[in-house]
Amino acid sequence: MDARKPDITISRRRFVRGGVAFAASLCAPAVFAVAADAATRRHSRAPKSSASAAGANSAALNSPYATACVMEPVTGTIIFDHDMHRPWPTASLAKMMLMLIVAEKLHDGSLKLTDKVTTSAFAAKMGGSQVYLKEDETFSLQEMMQAVVIHSANDASVAVAEYVGGSVEAFTVMMNQRAAALGLKDTHYYSVHGLPPAPGQQPDVSSAYDLAVMARELVKYPDLLRWAATDTAPFRNGTFQLRNTNHLVRTFAGCDGLKTGFYDQAGFNVVATARRAGLRLIAVVLGSPRKEENFSAASTMMAQGFADYEMRQIARRGDAIARVVPVTDGAASTVRPVWSEDASVFTARDDEKAGFTIDFRLPASIAAPIAAGQSIGTAVVVVDGKSRQELPLMAPAAVARDTLFQRLTGGL
Repeated sequence: MDARKPDITISRRRFVRGGVAFAASLCAPAVFAVAADAATRRHSRAPKSSASAAGANSAALNSPYATACVMEPVTGTIIFDHDMHRPWPTASLAKMMLMLIVAEKLHDGSLKLTDKVTTSAFAAKMGGSQVYLKEDETFSLQEMMQAVVIHSANDASVAVAEYVGGSVEAFTVMMNQRAAALGLKDTHYYSVHGLPPAPGQQPDVSSAYDLAVMARELVKYPDLLRWAATDTAPFRNGTFQLRNTNHLVRTFAGCDGLKTGFYDQAGFNVVATARRAGLRLIAVVLGSPRKEENFSAASTMMAQGFADYEMRQIARRGDAIARVVPVTDGAASTVRPVWSEDASVFTARDDEKAGFTIDFRLPASIAAPIAAGQSIGTAVVVVDGKSRQELPLMAPAAVARDTLFQRLTGGL
């Protein structure tokens, strides 16, 4: 399947009242957003190399945004698309890939939050948003990442990239390799921070869709979401205050991320995520001429999405299914599998006829002994004739092997 295409497309350039997709709550914290302005015009011109966004792309920047999309991240469903594969300068949204690489390395244990990161002379010279690092100044990786995620600090971004990759050049290669592995065909990085390119350099570019895919990965990591949801935090023993550049964490209920970016040619960019009533949305809005329009569009998209769609729960972790599996040589003759995760169906709120079936794929029998939590088959949720998700089913309790005496005496 073309990696540029979402798993399910419910709506392109408008919201629709239908469509079903399956989701498991433990896959990742789900992000669900819906785009607001379906009437804005599509713009086809690529960004020019002017220093001014209004001058470089005046047609696009006369609208509330140039390109946008909304994704439900567990299923990858796109519910709004306005030219979502159009490459656009990311500005500081480039830091999302740095955030993802660090999060993945923290998860696999190759990095630790307590690692000490020392500032190089090059990092200390970064302009734009910064925490004013000094050469040889050292902070923990956690402190540096808080500066990156909350404050969008360019100097901290360079310091972290040098620590992880050895140099910004090497880390930029890592960023592009990870983008390729994710199938991000509209994305290319030339920096680790997203500052405006110097003369003769290329800007970092991505698309609304690619950034939604990246956000879909990022929301799997609780530390990142906790930092991205933080309004303010102390830095350098409280002598400096980190201030979140994402105003939506202060103004939109349930918003816990994710990243903003701006320079003249790029306009105002935001990747926003919020979670309400078990449903998470991701809204990406790129190329707004004014900051307030950027945040307003993203908040309207998410509010509309939460109003129109829901995750309709169909099973809870530990619930027993309606079928049993025979047990051979066991103290019990059968075992009734239970759901290993909460399971929900993504659907329009007013769609009472949202159709799905569950295909339980179970073995003909299972031999004792059986451990509590042991996998016993899978549940496959089928929507419109297509398998959308498979979840393991498990044994609710241990089943011991039967003894010869028990078998001969019938358990007496």
